[in-house]
Amino acid sequence: MTIDELNLESNAKNAATLLHNKFPQLEFTSGRRTIFQQAHAMAGNVIKNRQWIGQTYLAAAKLQQWVDQHPEAKTVDQITAGLEQVMNGLPEQELLKISRHLTGRAFDIRPVNTNAAAIKAFIQSLPGLQKFLDKEGGLVRWHAQFQ
Repeated sequence: MTIDELNLESNAKNAATLLHNKFPQLEFTSGRRTIFQQAHAMAGNVIKNRQWIGQTYLAAAKLQQWVDQHPEAKTVDQITAGLEQVMNGLPEQELLKISRHLTGRAFDIRPVNTNAAAIKAFIQSLPGLQKFLDKEGGLVRWHAQFQ
């Protein structure tokens, strides 16, 4: 994905640009997401770890509760549909606490092994960075979110 395709807010876009200029080999995998896209991204991880939402998102108890109450939902499509339904029913301020991807203030990068320590250190220094995760719910994911 190009930086423009990430559809980021200005502070996250500026950080992504700095990161890309310093490490052009990095691949951005996600930026701003719709509710469906967020539900689908979460569902892919729930397939690997049914407790992933609760282990990753502080403000997503209702989503984890849905997963816990629907053990029959085993496919990405089934889980996506359930999570999307829950998110569509949330008040906007609660929804926006779930993920900064929904506001264009977060991006994900495909993890790399080569030069990883230097890249992570640079990400930690990006202006406006609120949080950088290199693991989410026990899965290796590189996620940067901004104020």
